[in-house]
Amino acid sequence: MSALAAAATQTLQLNFGALGYGLAAIGPGIGIGLVFGHAIEAMARQPEATGRISLYMWIGFSLTEVLALLGLVVPFIFHAA
Repeated sequence: MSALAAAATQTLQLNFGALGYGLAAIGPGIGIGLVFGHAIEAMARQPEATGRISLYMWIGFSLTEVLALLGLVVPFIFHAA
């Protein structure tokens, strides 16, 4: 009877890399939304500065996206070690 109960139980295996990436993607997702939202607001307030604002918007977007890519790569690096 106990062998049947032991065979019926399942173990929970967590992939901490996937969990870590899921948590790491929250920050850049919020950050990208803030970057584009504030850029649109700034362009609406000062249309003559659209070129400069969009340049800084893309720089902010790329720096924020790097955080998401690091969150994807770092679990693989530490898992292999």
